[in-house]
Amino acid sequence: MDISMWQNLIDILGKINLAYDNAISLGQRKHEALVTINMENLAKILDEEQLLTSKIQKLERQRGEILKNMSKSEPSIKIETKMQELFKLAPSRMIEDRLKSLHKSLTNKVNQTIELRNNNQILAQGALNAVKTQLNKIGGARVEPTYGNSGKDVVTHQKKFDFKA
Repeated sequence: MDISMWQNLIDILGKINLAYDNAISLGQRKHEALVTINMENLAKILDEEQLLTSKIQKLERQRGEILKNMSKSEPSIKIETKMQELFKLAPSRMIEDRLKSLHKSLTNKVNQTIELRNNNQILAQGALNAVKTQLNKIGGARVEPTYGNSGKDVVTHQKKFDFKA
């Protein structure tokens, strides 16, 4: 197998690592925007997130292509081959160590990104619930402590305004 394929894999893993660094940074900024309820910043961050997500998807497709090409030239590499097994096939110890380092770093960054996403989802859901509560107070709606026939909340509306034109 050509050493350039290994170098391509190292390069793409490095790019994916950088993209996840950006994702972590965006996740932290999003957290701050959600906590401070800064809708303007949140809208910008969501746009940036969308671009970054498509970039990561593109990089992951490229990684898949590199691995597919490697599997064509090395019969012992299959779709089911784990990364740890792939590292052992590296042409040198230096390449193997670099791949292990990048893979470990990427795993940690993906886990950190997932944790940030989950925390931000909780904050966003809490903010939506607070908004719904405030809107219900303004509109005089009240959610009953029981469920209706359809299994959904029972909402009653209090008439607060009596306007005659």
